[in-house]
Amino acid sequence: MTVAGRMVGITGASGLLGWHIACAIRAAGIDEVRCASRSEFVDPDRLDRFVRGCDVVVHLAGVNRGEPILVEEANVAIARDLVAALERTGAHPVLIFANSTHRDLDTPYGRSKRGAADLFEQWSEHHDAPFVDLVLPNVFGELGRPFANSVVSTFCYQLAHGTEPTVIEDREIELIHAQDVAAGVLKCLDARRRRQEVRLDGERMTVSAVLQRLSDLSNEYRGVAIPGLPTSLDRQLFNTLRSYRFAVHPRQPVMLNEDARGAFAELVRRDGAGQVSYSLTHPGVTRGNHFHVSKMERFVVLEGTAEIRVRKLFASEVATVTVDGRQPCAVDMPTLHTHSITNTGSSLLLTLFWVDDLFDREHPDTFAEPVVL
Repeated sequence: MTVAGRMVGITGASGLLGWHIACAIRAAGIDEVRCASRSEFVDPDRLDRFVRGCDVVVHLAGVNRGEPILVEEANVAIARDLVAALERTGAHPVLIFANSTHRDLDTPYGRSKRGAADLFEQWSEHHDAPFVDLVLPNVFGELGRPFANSVVSTFCYQLAHGTEPTVIEDREIELIHAQDVAAGVLKCLDARRRRQEVRLDGERMTVSAVLQRLSDLSNEYRGVAIPGLPTSLDRQLFNTLRSYRFAVHPRQPVMLNEDARGAFAELVRRDGAGQVSYSLTHPGVTRGNHFHVSKMERFVVLEGTAEIRVRKLFASEVATVTVDGRQPCAVDMPTLHTHSITNTGSSLLLTLFWVDDLFDREHPDTFAEPVVL
């Protein structure tokens, strides 16, 4: 994958998939990223400026819910506007279209996705330009919008807020994590063919099975316990669940058992995996300022006081968690959030760190990113 000096444009970048793809692009070291929101699509001049100079355009913008006639018309209209901008500017980027398995259904949404793909294919053939029709099943991932993006998002939000989820329609669905989609997009950046169809396969589960697995993970994620995650899908579901839990319950209680000898606390419990380390940090010093794509990391301050700062990638709001070694608690870092820890006391800060896998220098899954902009 050649990425140096390339400009990647993303439409619909503020949505779940757009954010995840932007995160993957950041982790891949691609600095030239351009985003288009609704404002670009209502102003032809702004849309022209967006497409002009893009080596790749990842088209995610669209409508998937609402009045049927509006859904059917909107997605085709958005595609037509994008093609018009490409025509006006003479731009011939690699065009990657986030299509859907619903395209095969005779529904307003399915017809709209087919119609949009047809427009892009016609543009591709007329200009001999590369076009990737990326067909996706149901996408889920960290911080998806509940009651909109995915049933996974809805269930995770409800479990995090202590609401009992219910299954309205139990049917089989095919799930794919947004980072797997992002990896697929990165593989398509150098596409050369006029039309290439790429279908990304997910995991098939019933809605009730999804809820049962998420409920089990939520019940097992108590105190210092980390649930077993035997499959990649389990890990992805758990990381998604954690992204909602952090906003509501950033601290995990740690039981301090004291007797005449002193005190003992179990900090992390998980069968068969994990790595624990500690650091001593001088007053006023900050460690971290990095993010992880899939690695789980837990901080526990054992001695001293500190502020843990966490910021969602591409957002400006910083969450601050104040911790004190006299009242130990565990703070788990959400994936795709940059984080740091600062010694706010006058003596050495003793901090324990746990990650869920052993450190691999070839694939560290640690990417530098400041928390405070």
